[in-house]
Amino acid sequence: MSSRPEQELRDLVWLRRVRDRIDRQYAQPLDVEALARGVHMSAGHLSREFKRAYGESPYSYLMTRRIERAMALLRRGDLSVTEVCFAVGCQSLGTFSTRFHELVGVSPGTYRREAARATAGMPACVAKQVTRPIRNREAPLADSN
Repeated sequence: MSSRPEQELRDLVWLRRVRDRIDRQYAQPLDVEALARGVHMSAGHLSREFKRAYGESPYSYLMTRRIERAMALLRRGDLSVTEVCFAVGCQSLGTFSTRFHELVGVSPGTYRREAARATAGMPACVAKQVTRPIRNREAPLADSN
């Protein structure tokens, strides 16, 4: 029988594999059940432990990865918002737009128009860093006064 610290260490190894899979395969159809099967955990256990380890659910982490990639594609400016939505693995333009707005603070269309100007002349690696979405908290609300 394994001790609790050994089990926690094994879980962290599995959680890292899930996170790495999301990072690599964000554009693929991924769901918590499939991710959990891949590491021999129940979906509920994976969700709880992933959130405990990384501060957000696997789904939230996946959507953040997708939005980060979408931001880069939108900055390029050669794809429509709908094309970007599907390119990053989202199946619903509505869900994509809602989550994008929650993380970035503006709609994908507005971001596409404004980001190209804001990052003009900036190396891609710097643009990626300064435009990274805020994780684990919503974008600041506009002052309504």
